[in-house]
Amino acid sequence: MGRRRSEAPKPQPEGRHAAYLACEIIGVGSGRGQTKNNGDQIMRNKLLGFIATIGIALTPIGAAAADITFATEAAYPPFNFRAADGSIAGFEIELGQAFCKKMNRNCTFIAQNWDGMIPGLLVKKFDGIFASMSITEERKKQIDFTDRYYRSAAAFVAPDSAKIDFADKALGGLKIGTVPGVSQCYLEKTYPKASIQVYQNSEEMFLDVVSGRVDAIFSDSIQLDYGLLKAERGKGFSFHGDPISEVDCFGEGIGIGLRKEDSELREALNKAIQEVRADGTYKAINDKYFSYDIYGK
Repeated sequence: MGRRRSEAPKPQPEGRHAAYLACEIIGVGSGRGQTKNNGDQIMRNKLLGFIATIGIALTPIGAAAADITFATEAAYPPFNFRAADGSIAGFEIELGQAFCKKMNRNCTFIAQNWDGMIPGLLVKKFDGIFASMSITEERKKQIDFTDRYYRSAAAFVAPDSAKIDFADKALGGLKIGTVPGVSQCYLEKTYPKASIQVYQNSEEMFLDVVSGRVDAIFSDSIQLDYGLLKAERGKGFSFHGDPISEVDCFGEGIGIGLRKEDSELREALNKAIQEVRADGTYKAINDKYFSYDIYGK
């Protein structure tokens, strides 16, 4: 007891160590080895050039810009979903990779349930939320957003023969399925007496409306069209009522959610959004999934 452990010398980065040895040889910064003639001065200048060269060559790779990890649901087609090989695919994944190419950054996407999106971002589980998240004032109290990268509206889908009384605050007693977020916000605000079933993802919601466990569903109109109505299982279902984009719940459009302190990343992504819009990249990706420009006016 009471013995002091000997302390090992702290390791130096390779470039710094090599440069230090060279400096020791010629006396740079040490007060030793001062040159006395022009020949020595020439040799000293050559050595200093060598030091600069190895310092650059041995700069750690980690000094480059860090990779970016985005969270998405992987269950919200056509924006994000699981491909046949299990990888995460969709409009947002292709668009995100296009943004990252403009930024000269490597980007990866991971799957995250909706309820864990903002908590996961705040504890730095990932760097951004790229999951069709609407830019709303309520969310901006916790996180920041990029500029929008698309705008959409929500709608009701039900069997062709269904009758939905939109004037009734209980929607005629129908059981309505939806997903967390802006769609849930609108239903609870507009139809406070309605029977609402909230699902963690759209796939669970689709299964229940097809099986009859709910009478109708309410969600993003593009996602409903692509994920249900255009699929074989969507036969016999259709849109009911008008598209809805009420600002209080649906906000300013869809943006990438970021931590408030990550202003540099936000600015870089905003610049990338502008660039892919301007050079035709956005249109090329958009046209693979949609028949019109979902960016909006």
